[in-house]
Amino acid sequence: MFESELKVHKLFISHIGENEKEYDLINEKLSSAHEFEYKNFSILKKDKLEEKELQKQIESANVVIILSGLYNNYNNIIKNQIDISMKLNKPIIVIRPYGMEDVPPELEEIAAEVIGWNAPCVIDAIEENYLE
Repeated sequence: MFESELKVHKLFISHIGENEKEYDLINEKLSSAHEFEYKNFSILKKDKLEEKELQKQIESANVVIILSGLYNNYNNIIKNQIDISMKLNKPIIVIRPYGMEDVPPELEEIAAEVIGWNAPCVIDAIEENYLE
């Protein structure tokens, strides 16, 4: 498939306002995936994001990826991103904490899918839940 023919997937990846190991890792995996293009609408800022800014980021995406490892450590920040995603009826894909199997039950309840870190599984979940 020619690069110009690839669909660009519009994603919002949960974040805490700055680079974090899991956030960087998922971006690396998606960037290195063969025949998969994406645009990440998450904007990292050291300062607290205003609600309107965050909503605009999520509105632009067709799929929301929640990194549950960040949820465990930054519950309020990630919960806010989930609440906005749900209000906007965005499909939510939850990725388990790196190297673990357990996901908080409240995340399992809201997830279209719960997956691990295998890049092909992440891409399949994005494509299966992608809103046009």
